[in-house]
Amino acid sequence: MSTPPLESISEGVLLRVRVQPKASRNSVMVDETGRVRVALTAPPVDGAANTALLRFMARQLGLKRRQIQLHSGARSRDKSLLLTDCSLTQVASFLGVGSAQK
Repeated sequence: MSTPPLESISEGVLLRVRVQPKASRNSVMVDETGRVRVALTAPPVDGAANTALLRFMARQLGLKRRQIQLHSGARSRDKSLLLTDCSLTQVASFLGVGSAQK
């Protein structure tokens, strides 16, 4: 069984995503396996894709930029984002995915 895309931790909510840089447009989707995939137009150079990911996901989730940070995966396509001051239910509802509690 794969790791769930959402997890509640003491600091907030962890959102695990798979990033596709240099896409034709920015988009977020959940595939048939439940994995959250984010396509970004930014290239994976000098942290541009990471910066674009944080801005794009903050906008999509209705969060302030300071409420979202890269938790792990700075140099990988598989990343974990830490979301603060929001609920697991709020994020799960937006994505339409199940969640795993702590």
